[in-house]
Amino acid sequence: MMIMRSSLSIFCLVFAFLGTFTLQAQEVNPADSTGLPGDNFSLEGALELFKKAQSPEEFEKLLNTEDNAVNNLDLNEDGEIDYIRVVDNMDGEAHAIVLQVPVSSEESQDIAVIEIEKQGADNAILQIVGDEDIYGENVLVEPFEEEGKSTGKGGPSADYTINAVVVNVWLWPSVRYVYRPNYVVWVSPWRWASYPTWWRPWRPTPWRVHYSRTVVYRPHYRVVTTHRVVRAHKVYTPRRTSSKVVHTRTTTVVAARGKNGKAVGARTTTTTTVKGRNGQAAKRETTTRAGVKKQNGQVAAGKKETTTTRAQGQNGSVSRKQTTAAGAKKGKNGNVAAGKRKTTTVKRKRN
Repeated sequence: MMIMRSSLSIFCLVFAFLGTFTLQAQEVNPADSTGLPGDNFSLEGALELFKKAQSPEEFEKLLNTEDNAVNNLDLNEDGEIDYIRVVDNMDGEAHAIVLQVPVSSEESQDIAVIEIEKQGADNAILQIVGDEDIYGENVLVEPFEEEGKSTGKGGPSADYTINAVVVNVWLWPSVRYVYRPNYVVWVSPWRWASYPTWWRPWRPTPWRVHYSRTVVYRPHYRVVTTHRVVRAHKVYTPRRTSSKVVHTRTTTVVAARGKNGKAVGARTTTTTTVKGRNGQAAKRETTTRAGVKKQNGQVAAGKKETTTTRAQGQNGSVSRKQTTAAGAKKGKNGNVAAGKRKTTTVKRKRN
């Protein structure tokens, strides 16, 4: 009996370890990057550094420290990491702390903004909002904690639910600092080509390496869709700074990716297998390539769509290939528009 219990315990430990390892592997090895600048900046990491910092000035230094692995941005593509400035926009008890990169002597680009509001004598909430020119759309991240609650009458069958709750950040040193009575609003003194003597830019790391290094920041932060910090966001909106170069680059990537996340020009093949009236199998393959768009069953002009149908008849196999190309459009009756080209090829193999 003791041996069986020991074996069971060992099995449970191994199973738990494998489960944890699998989750970590999935986290470290995502499917792919988005191709946007935001892949190279960790919003969760920025909040963690802000939580550790004693002031906005120290927060700026932590952001620009290589070992913290939060910043991997190279917006001007000069082969060196960009310096991130921190600028606080204060209005009463609302703070919009902007993280900004001088892209050139003429332009700067906001990376994200930490929005903070005081909700009582000892209560404050915050969110960080990733800029749409960096992430393709505004991305909201906030700290959270898990709260367990038991439902039912108790006992082995009692239900136990875990809910994520909003964190009161009043005890964060940097938050307390900006709400001091004698606080002097922090505006980074550093500009393009004028940086602190302690800072030395480093070369960007590959995206997957950067992603794996930022995994440690994610457990206590989550992406949300609700904008809780409304007043601070209104303070920030008219002050947002955007670079034309970065905006154009991001817009191009988003447009190329398409609404469904697939790159324009991608090739898609759909295979359908059915049975005809005589019980024989028929296979249809539809290939859409070179950015084909279909609306109401029509193929967009200048595109190409090929449909191949293979059927197994009583006297042998039949293969039919139909190509609609060079701007052809299919009408409601299935005909191809005048002046266009339609090719149909039928191959028959008899026994």
